[in-house]
Amino acid sequence: MINVRRNRGGNTGVDINMGPLVDMVFLLLIFFVVTTSFVKESGIDVSRASAATAELKQRATIMIGVSPDGEIFFEGKKVDVRSVRGLIERALAEDPEGGVVVVADKASRTGAVVEVMDQCRLAGAKDVSLAANRAEATP
Repeated sequence: MINVRRNRGGNTGVDINMGPLVDMVFLLLIFFVVTTSFVKESGIDVSRASAATAELKQRATIMIGVSPDGEIFFEGKKVDVRSVRGLIERALAEDPEGGVVVVADKASRTGAVVEVMDQCRLAGAKDVSLAANRAEATP
């Protein structure tokens, strides 16, 4: 009879410990979630006006949309102008250094845009901007 077992003393197999690998994956996941900045869109598709002096804002995390009809949108929901101040205060509490960008359609009423910008400033936003497309400067 042939003895198939060569080692009678015990198991000499190699074990791979998965605990540290799982820990490292979770740490990487947490790192990427914490370092990623999320930009909240205004929730409305508008036709922006063009400006030759338009500049790119590096830190604008709060966006409010104004439609051609004067309707105001924040995070995809239609809101009233009276609620803009509270919404901006809440958003600034989450990110105090965030800037506010008003994304207004070029056919929207100036009065509605000014009301929204005024409510943003009353909420404590220091950096309130108006979105525009960059146009080529004519000589």
